[in-house]
Amino acid sequence: MNILLVEDENRVADFIRRGLSAEGWSVDHAADGEEALEHAASNTYDVILLDLMLPGIQGQDVCRKLRARKSKTPILMLTALDSPEEKVEGLKIGADDYLPKPFDFDELIARVEALHRRATNYAVDASDTVVKSGSLIFDRESLQVCINGEEIEMSKKERDLLLLFLTNPGRVLSRERILNAVWGLNADPLTNVVDVYVGRLRRKIGDEGARIVTLRNVGYRMN
Repeated sequence: MNILLVEDENRVADFIRRGLSAEGWSVDHAADGEEALEHAASNTYDVILLDLMLPGIQGQDVCRKLRARKSKTPILMLTALDSPEEKVEGLKIGADDYLPKPFDFDELIARVEALHRRATNYAVDASDTVVKSGSLIFDRESLQVCINGEEIEMSKKERDLLLLFLTNPGRVLSRERILNAVWGLNADPLTNVVDVYVGRLRRKIGDEGARIVTLRNVGYRMN
């Protein structure tokens, strides 16, 4: 998937870009509205992530200009301005979705994938309430984690981390993706908290922990 990220804050842009790239997606970055319009004119994108508060041409005007050019590329607006009026205005001028900052990175991924499915007329079934894998059972509603019928006590972060692995079987998850999904966009990318919690999770789920494989300089995968 080809993504155009329009974001003027370098730290935020770099964090998002690395997370999206870890999904295997190609990401172009524009730091202002004029640069975004130039990218959009010379490249084809599957989804555009558009911050509203930009230097020079504002995000709303970028959206208007893109739609005036008859561009049908799905646009997801990102902004700290999340009033109902702002959302309605954004949707009226041509945005397809709206995500207020700060946001959960997994939600960003899910919305990007949903926009792409909608644009390509592809749909998927909703996730089951109970996730089963090997001897592990994770009940999303009760938040109970059981192994062979015995409940395992876990903290919220440990449950969130386990659910991320269980819902991405066999998929390589970068440390950036895990950090974004479990700790949020503003987490320090240099922290070793991901490695610490993966170690804790392995110990808590016993023999099942051996299924979480470390890929050096890449991330983790749950087989």
